Amino acid sequence: MTTALKNLPDYGPRQFADRTGLSEWQIERAQRLGLIPAPDPKTGRRPAAVLDDVRSRLDAITQAVGTLPDVGATRAEEHLAALFPTVTVHPGTAAELARRGHLPIRGDFRGHTVYCGLTLEQFTGRDRAKVARASAAGHLHMRDGAARALGLRDSDVEHLVRAGLLTPADTAESRWNRHDVVPLYRQADLDRLRRSSRIDWSAVHATPRGHRSPLAALPTRKAADR
Repeated sequence: MTTALKNLPDYGPRQFADRTGLSEWQIERAQRLGLIPAPDPKTGRRPAAVLDDVRSRLDAITQAVGTLPDVGATRAEEHLAALFPTVTVHPGTAAELARRGHLPIRGDFRGHTVYCGLTLEQFTGRDRAKVARASAAGHLHMRDGAARALGLRDSDVEHLVRAGLLTPADTAESRWNRHDVVPLYRQADLDRLRRSSRIDWSAVHATPRGHRSPLAALPTRKAADR
């Protein structure tokens, strides 16, 4: 197989990867960084001269593209937790870092956001505070967690959602049925709501269990306004 490939005038994606020893994600990233030219748009192939050039610069290219591919939120947050063991990296940290412009989004896979592995790999100790702030603000809660964070009953959260004062930042599959979607609420949104003067929080918190919550009187936001 190797002898046959030596005399080819050009190479397809798999052949190019085999001959360089680079994975597909490394080739895609190197192309994005301008280290490897794009294949011919019509044939999807690269000429033999490009292969020879890439092989001559292989060490430099490998170092430049890093070792971490673009990953989903869970793997991104696992990487950050390992990098900063003294920081509690909550679910939602990756999305918050992206929201703040610290972590580029590289597309999606089956509806899940994919984050730049090269940026994650380049995080250093100087980024610890940045990650800690993103974790605190981006921490995602299910409804019961959101209720605890606000000091409310679960039903009170439903009133806030109905009124359009609280909207999910993300969703997740149900623990019991993967076909069910569970809304997730962001800590920074809960903190902002807690500071809102539109709600008499003293009255809400003073209402005993079993009594109608003041939040039940909130007007329902029309679907068109959501």
